[in-house]
Amino acid sequence: MQRGDQPPENGLDPISLEIMWQRLISIMNEVDDKIVKTTFSTILSEGRDFACILTDTYGRSLCQSAFSTATFSAVYPRTAKALLERFPIETLRPGDVIATNDPWLGTGHLPDYVLLAPVFVAGRVIACVGTVSHMSDVGGHPGEIESDDVFSEGLCMPPFKLYDAGVENELAFDVIGANCRAPELLLGDLRAMAGAARVASDRFTEYVDDYGLTDLEAIADEIVRRSERYMRSRISALPDGSYTYGMEIDGYIETVHLQACVTIAGDTIHVDYEGTSPQSPHGSINSSYNSTLASSMYVFKCALASDVPNNEALFTPIRVTAPEGSILNARFPAPVKARAKTINNLNQVLFGALWPVLGDHVQASNGGIWPLVLKGREAGRSYLVDMLPHGGRGALPGMDGMLPVSYPENSTITPCEVIETRAPIRFHRKALRLDTGAPGRHRGGVGQSIVFEHVGAEAMTFSLTPDRITTSPQGLAGGHHAARGTVRINGEAVYRFPAITLRPGDVVSLDIAGGGGFGDPAERQPDRIERDIADGLVTREAARRDYGFGAQGAEPEPEA
Repeated sequence: MQRGDQPPENGLDPISLEIMWQRLISIMNEVDDKIVKTTFSTILSEGRDFACILTDTYGRSLCQSAFSTATFSAVYPRTAKALLERFPIETLRPGDVIATNDPWLGTGHLPDYVLLAPVFVAGRVIACVGTVSHMSDVGGHPGEIESDDVFSEGLCMPPFKLYDAGVENELAFDVIGANCRAPELLLGDLRAMAGAARVASDRFTEYVDDYGLTDLEAIADEIVRRSERYMRSRISALPDGSYTYGMEIDGYIETVHLQACVTIAGDTIHVDYEGTSPQSPHGSINSSYNSTLASSMYVFKCALASDVPNNEALFTPIRVTAPEGSILNARFPAPVKARAKTINNLNQVLFGALWPVLGDHVQASNGGIWPLVLKGREAGRSYLVDMLPHGGRGALPGMDGMLPVSYPENSTITPCEVIETRAPIRFHRKALRLDTGAPGRHRGGVGQSIVFEHVGAEAMTFSLTPDRITTSPQGLAGGHHAARGTVRINGEAVYRFPAITLRPGDVVSLDIAGGGGFGDPAERQPDRIERDIADGLVTREAARRDYGFGAQGAEPEPEA
C-alpha cells in the first residue's frame, strides 16, 4: 500500500503503522487458531466458516484474522454498532460478551451468531474483539431451502448478553439449547467463540505496554484515514461512467434475475441493483440488505485494494442500494436461511459489469458452493456434520480458472475421512470432472464429482443447497458458459430440496459445475490445450470440439 505519500496526522510514520497494524492482525490470527482448536462442529473446526474482527470503541473495524470469511468481515462493523447502541461502551464490564443472530442486524441468516467482547486495559475499554460463526443447527425446519418465513428457520436472539461480567447468561444458554437439535455442538461452539475472544485481552495488554499506549485511538484513526484515502485514489484512476450487467441464476423453482448498474464518479462508486427480481416466495434464497452490501464490497476489495488489510474504511467511498422487497433487500420476515445461493453470485454480476475497466482483476462465473448437512441417530448416538464443496473457479483475463476451491469465502472443505468417522456414510468418489471447465482464451476451472453412500442402519436427514443446476456459469468476453451441475439420488435427478430422508444403501451423486471461460476459445494457445490434455482436465475429443485442436493436422503427433 502506498502509505507514505502524506505526512502522518497522528505521529505514526508508515513503517511504524505497518508494524503495529500487522501485530494487531497477528493477535486476531491467534484468536482464529483458538477457534479452530476448541470448537466442536465440523463447519467451524474443519470448514472454517467464521471470522475474527477487531474494532475500535466506535465499532469501526480495523483488521481481521487472515482466514476470516470475507462477507462476515464486511458486515461486522454494522452489527457491532447496533450492539453498542443497545449496550453502550461505558456500561460494559470486563468479561461481558454481547451476541445476536438476527438476520437483519447480522450477516443475513439465523445460523450466524455475532459476538462482541470489550477489551479492557487499565480499567477502560480500548477495543472490541468480534467473532461471527456459522453454527451447525439453530432449530427450525430440518431443511435449508424450502421455507415460508424466517420464523420457521430457527430461534432468533435479539441483542443480549451471552456473558455478564464473565458469568454465563444461564437463561440464554437454556433457551438456545432447548431450541436446537444438537445443543452440545451449538452451546459448545458459543462457549469456544467467546473464550477465544477473551484470549485477546492479555495480548492487548502486552501490545499497549510495548508501545507505551493508553488506547488504540491514534492507530485506529490512522488506519481509517489512510485506508479511505487509498481506496478513493484507486477509484479515481478508473474511468467515470455507468456500467451495467444482468444474469440469470438458479433461484428456486423459478429462475432469478440479478441486475446491477455500477456508476463510477470521481472517487466514489454507486452500485444499484434496480431491476433485480423481487424476493422469492418459494424458498429461503432471499438476502437482507447487510448480506447484499457485504457481498458487493468483496469485488472492490479484491480488485482495488487486495494488498491492504481489510477494514471498514475501505468501503466508505462505495454506496450500495437495492430496492426494498427485492431478493437483495428482502423485507422481514422473508425466509433467508439459504441466502448464499443468491449472494454468492453477486460478484459475478459486478465483474460482468466491470470487466472492461478492472483489467486483470475480474473473473467469469463459478461453479458454485454446495453446502450439505447430514444428521440423524445411529447406534443410540446423534450426529450432525457439514461439508462445503465448491465448483471450479471462473477464468480471469490473464489465467485459467482454479480447480475447486472456496470462493468467494475462505472456508475449507471437511475431509471425507472426518465425515466418515462422524456419520454413517462411505465416500465412493471425490474427483475432478473432466471437460467441465468452460472453453475460452483462458479456460474455466473444472468442477468436481462427489459420490457417497448411506451405510448405517437408521434413516438420516440430508439437506443440500446446490447451485448452477438449472442455469449455466457464464463466461466473459467471448468465453463459453460452463455445463450445469446435477444432483442424483440412486441415479435419479433431483431438483427440489426439502429435507431429504436417506435410507440405508441410498447413494448420493453430486456433480458440481466448472467455471466459465474468458475470451475467445480460438485464441487459446495450443501448448495450453496440450497441457490440459496431459493433466487430465480435457479430453482430446473435447479439445477438438471446443478449440478445433487437432483439426487439419494441427495437433502434434504423439510421442512414440
